[in-house]
Amino acid sequence: MSAEQGSGLPFSKARCITLVLTVTCAAFLNTMGVQAAVIILPTIGKHLSIPDSRQQWVISAYSLTFGCFLLLWGRIADVYGKRLIFLWGSVWLTVTSLVAPFVTNEIGFDIFRGLQGLGAAAMVPTAIGILGVTFPPGKAKNYAFSCYGAGAPLGGIFGNIFGGVLGQYLDWRWVFWIFAILAAIVTVAGYFIIPLPPIQTEAISMRNTVDWIGGTLITVGLLILLFALSEGNVVGWSTPWVPVLIVVSILMIALFAFWQHYLEKRGTSKPLMKVSIFKNIRFSAANVIMLLFFASFNNFLIYATYWFQDYLALSVIQTTIRFIPTGVSGIIVAFITAQLLSRVRGDLILTFGTLCVSISSLLFAIPIPTDTTYWAYGFPAMVLSVCGADTLYPTLTLFTAKSLPSEDQALGGALINAVGQVGRAIGLAVATAVQTAVMAREEGTSVEQIGNAGHAAGKGSEALKVGLRSASWFNFAIALGAVGVVMLFFRGAGKVGHKT
Repeated sequence: MSAEQGSGLPFSKARCITLVLTVTCAAFLNTMGVQAAVIILPTIGKHLSIPDSRQQWVISAYSLTFGCFLLLWGRIADVYGKRLIFLWGSVWLTVTSLVAPFVTNEIGFDIFRGLQGLGAAAMVPTAIGILGVTFPPGKAKNYAFSCYGAGAPLGGIFGNIFGGVLGQYLDWRWVFWIFAILAAIVTVAGYFIIPLPPIQTEAISMRNTVDWIGGTLITVGLLILLFALSEGNVVGWSTPWVPVLIVVSILMIALFAFWQHYLEKRGTSKPLMKVSIFKNIRFSAANVIMLLFFASFNNFLIYATYWFQDYLALSVIQTTIRFIPTGVSGIIVAFITAQLLSRVRGDLILTFGTLCVSISSLLFAIPIPTDTTYWAYGFPAMVLSVCGADTLYPTLTLFTAKSLPSEDQALGGALINAVGQVGRAIGLAVATAVQTAVMAREEGTSVEQIGNAGHAAGKGSEALKVGLRSASWFNFAIALGAVGVVMLFFRGAGKVGHKT
């Protein structure tokens, strides 16, 4: 037995480190691509002649395909091989990122953004699955999941810096081209670093058991739901087809749940997702926490960007500089979290994380004078937000991995990320509705007019200030909701990083 194997490592230390870094890039690139696009969104809109009311589709097209295909890709990866699907996804992400900037019309560009999300949806759940089946419970697994857990929030943070610097000093297209280069590097690294799976007759026999009916129901259901939520604030929630689509999506998701229950009880074919896993109260609570946390943290990043750029009228690079503390503190917190997972109870870590995320939004919500120095509210908010994200995300993903058998690891990764993506869509839709309603009240106009005018219409105005702060109060409230779920269902929870 080698020294590495004796210490619980499946390979040499160097290969384990490169493996973790390689698969962590899936989470990092995913959120980095979204946030970088947010920063350069006005520039893209100007060059492609996209009006303010439709610019959100540059972001939403990616999020739609990413969130909707996670569960299906997760099951396909568990059946056909996590390494294969990870590599397929990274190649696809490379090609679509490379081609997208060459598309000069709005619809074509949005389609390629959606294709980018399809590739990311194949990479993210398989990355969690690869870590889950590669590392046995113990210190190495804690470090691996802490590193992976830091990837998503750090990707969002560095996306601001990446998009801001390139958008300021280079052509906006370089954001996508350099992103494609990074994805290509991950592809090459994954090919050489991710181990080939052992040939298992059970896996081969499972290859005809992908639940395509269930996959279609949940994928189409989520697609309709996220589309309706994304469009509601543009066309108005009173538009007849918006609530109709929401009801249809809910019915399809409910039908998916019934179908999965039927397959699991019948036992003759494998369901896409075992409904029985939700009988574990803490597992269900972990998904609720993920939904609320992701909604609040994502909204914090977006509304902090709006505050700096749209209300304070700062440049892209000035806004980028204000996000730098999140990157520095995020790296530090990721290393500390790896040590805490096996030493501190899970409920304490989750309580700390949810409180940090809530306070970060609170600091942007309270009515402090607008000429207050950034160091008094912006800096502590940035640090606290990543303290919350980089403790919550690895704890929840590690808990999910421990709760499921090895054959469902990629699906578990898909589920926790799909829940987060739905939380992001619902949270942003409600926060935007709150903001536009408050701005409409302040300006004495209709919600539809505010939504179509965009943020720039009220730049520096009192109505915009009150609207942004109202949205931040909402973000604070949903993070407090996550605190409540932790206290109710995780009280006395053990150390997530302990060997079982």
